[in-house]
Amino acid sequence: MTVDVAVVVAEPVPAFELGIASEIFGLPRADPELPRFRYAVCAESSGPLRTSTGFHITPTDGLDRLERADLVIVTGSTPPVPPPSTALTSALCAAADRGATVAALCTGAFTLAAVGLLDGRRATTHWAYADDLTTRYPRITVEVDRIYVVDGTIATSAGASAAIDLCLHLIRREHGADVANRVAREMVVPAHRSGGQAQFSRLPVPPPAGDGLAGLLDWAADHLDEDLSVEALAARASMSARTFIRHFAAATGSTPAAWVREQRVRHAERLLERADSTIASVARRCGFGSVDTLRRQFRRVRGVGPETYRAAFRQ
Repeated sequence: MTVDVAVVVAEPVPAFELGIASEIFGLPRADPELPRFRYAVCAESSGPLRTSTGFHITPTDGLDRLERADLVIVTGSTPPVPPPSTALTSALCAAADRGATVAALCTGAFTLAAVGLLDGRRATTHWAYADDLTTRYPRITVEVDRIYVVDGTIATSAGASAAIDLCLHLIRREHGADVANRVAREMVVPAHRSGGQAQFSRLPVPPPAGDGLAGLLDWAADHLDEDLSVEALAARASMSARTFIRHFAAATGSTPAAWVREQRVRHAERLLERADSTIASVARRCGFGSVDTLRRQFRRVRGVGPETYRAAFRQ
């Protein structure tokens, strides 16, 4: 099934966030096996709209396009974000009520908050405006350090490039980790970044020459079923454990344990989607050791158990 995506914009249109959504959902991929999306840029006004960097864009559709969208993406603007009109409020609430996913990029969270879609939910936004969101909308649990938050069918992202992370996650949720990874590969971006707005990526910025971490991370990602404790990794890098932890954090923004856990969960995702292996086999191949550990860590990172995740991609 082709997913229908509608992006809602208003002046001044954030050029970067709109570019991200357009790149991910609006362009056909070079790989013909990757999913295609029906894509529209929607606004209340049909005329050209000024962007945040001065040039103008012309929306393809009005707000009525939201009536059939599976995914509605709301872009933001520099706060104070103007209150949404009655027409926009009605369109967003109607989309959410019929089960569409409604996502906000950056300060678009203020729009979703204003129409009530974030009441009683967890959400995030750019760190510079998180306190304002918390103060103005006390019924929202604002998770300041998160890159993105998905609470049911409502999603929000932190600032700027975090829109990439959220959009890839939405593809991952609908089509699986392998598809999201292939889209990310075409875009030459990390497929997933864990941690907070400190921005950690699976393929980190190369560490300073000579510390050997880049090669070590590649090796570890290919040997997830082996001993990847701090002591084992430090020995392989010819460092003391304390020095290794310091270099690792500087290079990746993460602890070794968190990085290894994320890689193991992501490998488990791929196996659960594509292979007929038993859950016990997946646990062993990913280095979790036991099914109970796999279930606990998978649920901790992804919010569902491995059996539920596998079933979602076999329907």
